[in-house]
Amino acid sequence: MSLKYLPNINGPEDIKDLSKEELKELCSELRSYTIDTITQVGGHLAPTLGVIELTVALHYVYDTPDDKLVWDVGHQGYAHKLLTGRFEEFPTIRQHKGLSGFLKRSESEYDVIGAGHASTSISAALGLAEARTHLDERYKVVAIIGDGSMTGGLAFEGINNAGHLGKQLLVILNDNEMSISPNVGAISSYFTRLISNPLYNRVRNEFWDLTGKLPIAKGTTRSFIKKVEESLKGLIVPGILFDELGFRYFGPIDGHDLNMVINTLENIKDIEKPILLHILTKKGKGMVSLDMENRLYHDDAVKFHAVKPNGKSKPSNGDIKDSSTVVNKPSFQDVFGKLACEVARNRKDTVCITAAMREGTGLVPYSKEFPDRYYDVGIAEGHGVTFASGLAAQGIRPITAIYSTFLQRAYDHIIHDCAIQHLPVIFCMDRSGIAGEDGPTHHGALDIAYLRCVQDMIVTAPKNGNEFRHLLYTALNINDRPFAIRYPKANSVEFDEQGQMELLPIGSWEICRQGDDVAILAIGPMVYTAIEAAEKLVHQGIKIEVVNCRFIKPMDTACLDNIQNKFSNIITLEEGTINGGFGDGVASWLLENGFSGKLKRLGLPDSFVEHGSRDQILNSLGLDVDGLALSIKKL
Repeated sequence: MSLKYLPNINGPEDIKDLSKEELKELCSELRSYTIDTITQVGGHLAPTLGVIELTVALHYVYDTPDDKLVWDVGHQGYAHKLLTGRFEEFPTIRQHKGLSGFLKRSESEYDVIGAGHASTSISAALGLAEARTHLDERYKVVAIIGDGSMTGGLAFEGINNAGHLGKQLLVILNDNEMSISPNVGAISSYFTRLISNPLYNRVRNEFWDLTGKLPIAKGTTRSFIKKVEESLKGLIVPGILFDELGFRYFGPIDGHDLNMVINTLENIKDIEKPILLHILTKKGKGMVSLDMENRLYHDDAVKFHAVKPNGKSKPSNGDIKDSSTVVNKPSFQDVFGKLACEVARNRKDTVCITAAMREGTGLVPYSKEFPDRYYDVGIAEGHGVTFASGLAAQGIRPITAIYSTFLQRAYDHIIHDCAIQHLPVIFCMDRSGIAGEDGPTHHGALDIAYLRCVQDMIVTAPKNGNEFRHLLYTALNINDRPFAIRYPKANSVEFDEQGQMELLPIGSWEICRQGDDVAILAIGPMVYTAIEAAEKLVHQGIKIEVVNCRFIKPMDTACLDNIQNKFSNIITLEEGTINGGFGDGVASWLLENGFSGKLKRLGLPDSFVEHGSRDQILNSLGLDVDGLALSIKKL
């Protein structure tokens, strides 16, 4: 469709004078343009399509950036970006050196708080609200959180504290669960219009103040009034929980009825108390079940939560071809899904746990074949780890699949509930290393560093899918400590679906290539990067030995001893932060054991790595074949 309004929106002030009908047309343009652009360049699609009307209404009613909008996660924030001066840059979203796929403080003054992890918005917004008090300012604060993010405990911790403090804060619960849709009816809509009306609230508050002046039975009268109001709400809306936590509850309302959303926001914006507005939306609204060739899409919010580029856009910023598609092998995520099913068929004592990432971790086949042994705990990683510990305490063998970057949220649970108690929970850490276009909130840069220091923890990294099988079965053979397996968002290089498992000695390394001049100690698929670099330099007379350090902790000290006696030049290669990483462990051991040669640690820098394809980022950091070859020659 041709765009009449959207290209002329340079900021929220440009929508203030539009009529309600013009705002509806703007919503249509936002929805169409988002679908057109994101299906070409790739990115999160369905979440934003569900909040188009809400986004327009928020920027229409509130005076941003003076008033503060805090979006949970940021998947929902694409329309927000388009309304806040980023229309021209929007086609660069999630591309190397382009717009971030999430909100980002350094990108725009309208992005008050950035987030790539869920459930943080209410706590952050409450901090903004309290800062307003300390600074004696008058701005409004709004947190927008999805029903999925409300499964995280942090959201309720924020609500609990906000209710206690009692300051102005609007929490909008964006609920796209269709099971609640019957509540969007005439009675519910009428009741919400009634209790959000300023006259109703003024009369309510004045009557409440009047009852406080009654000389007799003040407590009894107020208690009766409150019970009547709560009983009425309880019959019509599911808001009693929030009322009890100190929030005024409004809703649910139809989040796609622009007039209703605007009128409701205008009615409640000046209430100086914590408020929860419950809106019902359809995730992926605007996608229909027609021909994919004609750029029309199946109405499937899960499938279109995020989409890959359709190949119609031209590469930008000198894109490097992503090698993850070069090798015709399944991704590590798919390998994990196959191995989980394979293990479950062989061992009845195993279960799988994930935190709202069934599709992302490859567990869809497992969940269908073994529904009674599959647990999705929601966006609650800490609970997932402690839940796994409870299962392990009774002899069940839990395999916990959580992205590396999300497992950070459960760090105390790993230590307190699992490691200290010597419980054999298996952690399969997806997206370890560079996670690609999702950027620094999703890069698994820290897991080696934060797990190496946990006592009794075994930390491993398979170089390919076959070794993944060996490590998973080896983990199931350990009964007195946790076992972690890290793997990147990449292809598995080698995987035989009919292959046989091999139990690996704990702490054992593997010599993959013999050499005399330089030893490269590599982790995970970086082993293949090292082998390719070694073969590239063989014609220059440099003989390189490549060691597959599949056990990051404990290390193969016997192998290390042989290496230090044989080589005066050693390189460590890891897809994780150098500080505190595998290279640090090797360096410490070599120093304590009298190594006098040269050591070069290669890995992720002591700064947050921005978004881009995995190969683009590895290239820019000198962690691809050419970069490694250059480091070898410099050494």
